[in-house]
Amino acid sequence: MPYTVSQATPRRTERWFVRRGAPTMIEGYGFVGHVLSRMLPSLAFVALASLAWLVPLRSAGSQGWVLLGGVAVMTLAAWGTSTVFVRRLPRFSRRTVIAILAVYATMPVAVPLLQLAVDGAVTPPGGNVAGLLGFVIFFAAAFVATLVATTYGLGTLLRRAVRHSVFDLRNSVHLLGRALPALLFVTLFLFFTGELWQAMNRLAWWRVGLVVVLFAAITVLAAAARLRDEIGRVEQDLSLPTLSAACQGTPLAGAPVEHLASGGQLPAMPLTARQERNLLLMLASRQLVQAAVVGSALFAFFLALGVLVVTPETAERWIGEKPETSVLFPVIPVAMLRNATLFAAFGSMYFAVTSMTDADHRQQFFAPIIDEIERVLAVHAVYLAVRETVPATPDGLGAG
Repeated sequence: MPYTVSQATPRRTERWFVRRGAPTMIEGYGFVGHVLSRMLPSLAFVALASLAWLVPLRSAGSQGWVLLGGVAVMTLAAWGTSTVFVRRLPRFSRRTVIAILAVYATMPVAVPLLQLAVDGAVTPPGGNVAGLLGFVIFFAAAFVATLVATTYGLGTLLRRAVRHSVFDLRNSVHLLGRALPALLFVTLFLFFTGELWQAMNRLAWWRVGLVVVLFAAITVLAAAARLRDEIGRVEQDLSLPTLSAACQGTPLAGAPVEHLASGGQLPAMPLTARQERNLLLMLASRQLVQAAVVGSALFAFFLALGVLVVTPETAERWIGEKPETSVLFPVIPVAMLRNATLFAAFGSMYFAVTSMTDADHRQQFFAPIIDEIERVLAVHAVYLAVRETVPATPDGLGAG
């Protein structure tokens, strides 16, 4: 007799995927059926917050601040209400989808028209047509950013990464004790190079920021290469013990995996490009947060080292002129801050790559992240098998 489950089981599993930051694992995942409903709180927030443009603070005095407070309260209330509403992943009808998109699309025009009706004039942010166009572009950019973040669960991934930051900090301190000597052997003498101090004294902060972004990009590329190998390994090991262990603590905990797996193993379903990107973001977010923890410690170390060793006279001799000082820390040369930032970024990249490649570091610092991804893949395999046993509903939605 074929095994069947309740139609609610796949739906609960889909909500589990969303909470883990892997919403693309939902079968039939699409904009209308899954993404738009979770975008609703952010879209409502942007649309209602734009009404603050109508409040004339300068001319209305205290009354303007009261109106602005009313807009803020209304915006937060709408955001909170819609957030509670979409937690159960509601399915919107086509008419509802069109209505939501139409209301949002008309807001960039409706707000200026409303201002025209109230004040008799339109005052865009720039005071001209260009400012009004910028208002429209802002709404479009907010929609695209919300779409991307919701599609891949970026908010959830960030929250989970921050939640693990304390545990990551403990591991990172352990790793620093092992990796810092080798790292300092490569970088310590460079830190005291006069040519580098001259370059850092003239280098703008936005260029330093681009260097940090470059190191972060290298970390993500290394994670992407490693992830492909890990996915291939997991797909070859969808055995009953692995699947049963992965389903514990999930809505599929009671699913008899032995009935679903023929030959003692479930077939590996190829992932879509969107699902692979979602898993890469899951891995990259954890790696970058760990790297940020290490980078912060390295920044503090190099800054303390520079303050203790490099006197103002030495810095002036290396740079060839009186060094530029920091606005926030007048006694510290800007070149020292930029040097510390540069070496901290390099050390963070070194940490991330080492944790993925070195056998000892991998077991302690990289394996927990991979274990989480492996669990998502195993649950996804059982979810697909269970979904096939659920009878189709009249509306054609099935369990997904």
